[in-house]
Amino acid sequence: MKRITLLVLMAVLGLIMLYLSRFWFLDLWPRSGLFGWEELRPGGGLLGRWLRGTPLAPFELLIWAAGVFLILTYLQKFIDFIFPAPAPEKDDSHDN
Repeated sequence: MKRITLLVLMAVLGLIMLYLSRFWFLDLWPRSGLFGWEELRPGGGLLGRWLRGTPLAPFELLIWAAGVFLILTYLQKFIDFIFPAPAPEKDDSHDN
């Protein structure tokens, strides 16, 4: 059950990161935006829209990649904190 929960969490997080990127290609909701929020247009590419007109706009893909790396790194640390690895059992077979 824990593994399925983590897989679903990672799939949802992956879809969110894909939606923020320029690579989103699905129009799954109306042009008025998801839940009526105009900021959540169906075409994705939110990061590019947020950076448009700023000096950081040419670095959109680099910022997205670094953000994905940081999010996944801290998510892994959080998962390791919530579900720690079991401590290895002491092996007494080599004692003389």
